Amino acid sequence: MTDARSIIATIRDGRVPSGADLRWFAAGLASGAVSDAQAGAFAMAVLLKGLGEAGRTALTQAMRDSGKVLAWDLPGPVLDKHSTGGIGDCVSLLLAPALAACGAYVPMISGRGLGHTGGTLDKLEAIPGFRTAMSEDQLRQQMHACRCAIVAASADLAPADRRLYAIRDVTATVESIDLITASILSKKLAAGLEGLVLDVKLGSGAFMRGLDQATALARALVTTAGGAGCRTTALITDMDQPLATAAGNALEVIEVMETLTGTSINRRLHDLTVALGAEALVLGGLAEDLDDATDRMDRALARGAAAEWFGRMVAAQGGPADFLERWPDRLPSAPVVRDVLSPGAGFVTAIDGFALGQAVVHLGGGRLRDGDRVNPSVGLSDLAGLGDEMHRGVPLARIHASSFDAAAQAELAVLAAYRLEPAPATTQPLIIERITG
Repeated sequence: MTDARSIIATIRDGRVPSGADLRWFAAGLASGAVSDAQAGAFAMAVLLKGLGEAGRTALTQAMRDSGKVLAWDLPGPVLDKHSTGGIGDCVSLLLAPALAACGAYVPMISGRGLGHTGGTLDKLEAIPGFRTAMSEDQLRQQMHACRCAIVAASADLAPADRRLYAIRDVTATVESIDLITASILSKKLAAGLEGLVLDVKLGSGAFMRGLDQATALARALVTTAGGAGCRTTALITDMDQPLATAAGNALEVIEVMETLTGTSINRRLHDLTVALGAEALVLGGLAEDLDDATDRMDRALARGAAAEWFGRMVAAQGGPADFLERWPDRLPSAPVVRDVLSPGAGFVTAIDGFALGQAVVHLGGGRLRDGDRVNPSVGLSDLAGLGDEMHRGVPLARIHASSFDAAAQAELAVLAAYRLEPAPATTQPLIIERITG
């Protein structure tokens, strides 16, 4: 007879439970039949012993099936993207409408800020009235009307993951590649995807700071998603510096809108959006090859089609109907704005992305504990990048704060995050590696 203790003991002893046992355990996580203590023991056993590729795939499918799994009947492929998290990473806000402009359907299930990284939902909620909670019927209606939606996961989508995620956070088991993979993919696969592109971040602002670790996670995600029947490609991308020149919810929306409307295009943000979108279009059969797909993504952004679909999505989810035309007037601004001046001359050779992310959180742009209210207006903008030549008294960054005291603390954090040297250092490319199934 299946029970939690025997499943935990199987993993503890270096063996892999059967698919039926893992389905039982996932269902028990969702229903409460598995206790917190048993969930913690399971997570620790997986962290220490691993599940292997087959076990990891079985756990992912079991967690996906612990709740509702969406099925679609749409006149185009259902595609999505997931990022493992970084600083100034607002690609989702560009990518979803650009893919919609290219004929894809994008029911993007997104999250809130995690640790030092910003959350897509928090960024969108900087737009007045924008709703991220949506019923299944509302989501289906919006997919037909707008082809894209960016929403929070509903309570009945992969409920086993919601339970296990909270347990991992308090039992020091977050780092398990098997559990990270099952957590990410169970929610994405429950959304009924036909193709998924993954952005695995590497560097000082990422959770994965070593190439071996990032590659192992990317391969695990690609093989597991493929084993569960979803075509998937992963890109390992640079997070040794913020992706955008801003970090903070409304500030990143501003940078997105500048890129969408062509008023000031951030090349790193634009180029990564195009690269990830091209992979997704090929997976969905909407382009012949990556060259064709890249051209399609470039045109969607350059000709304003992506901006138009973004405007439709914002209006459909409760935001201003005129947001595309009036976005500078619609976003909140902080009462205290202050430049951080370079203490000397030299080239920027290193940026501590984790420290910049923590500075934004402490300004109020993220959560120090569950239930904290996020201030959408605060953060950092005009961030100097790797290789930039600085002179004494030239701004390294601009702080947007709710008080002078908060700005002073953020200034110390920003100064500590930057390293200047007499000569520029070699930087890694934006796209470091491509991993396919």
